[in-house]
Amino acid sequence: MFGPAVLGGGLLVAFVIGTWLFRRIRGRGRSAAAQRSRKRHEEAQDRDPPVDIGDVETVAIREFTDHHSGERRAVGKVEGFVVFVEDVPADCEPTDAIRIKILSFNRGHTSATATYLERA
Repeated sequence: MFGPAVLGGGLLVAFVIGTWLFRRIRGRGRSAAAQRSRKRHEEAQDRDPPVDIGDVETVAIREFTDHHSGERRAVGKVEGFVVFVEDVPADCEPTDAIRIKILSFNRGHTSATATYLERA
């Protein structure tokens, strides 16, 4: 009745749909770490930042990241809120405590940019 090509094509369609459903049910194919990160990002959008522009805070450097401008930035957190710190001296390392001044927020107020003031 149906030839091998039609049967094979039907099996391929069933496989593609099955894979899509499995990924959708299991978290859209994201790793557990990616799912946690996305959840924290969504939670951050629902709360006010724990800092204001002009605030001076002490943070520990968690890591360094390269900004899209090519500038090296330190990453710190204030009450779990991510702060990207610019103008950090080259001799600073992760775990160093530094004092920073909050300069601005990103569009969604889920992170802030700060400038380095001094070692704490």
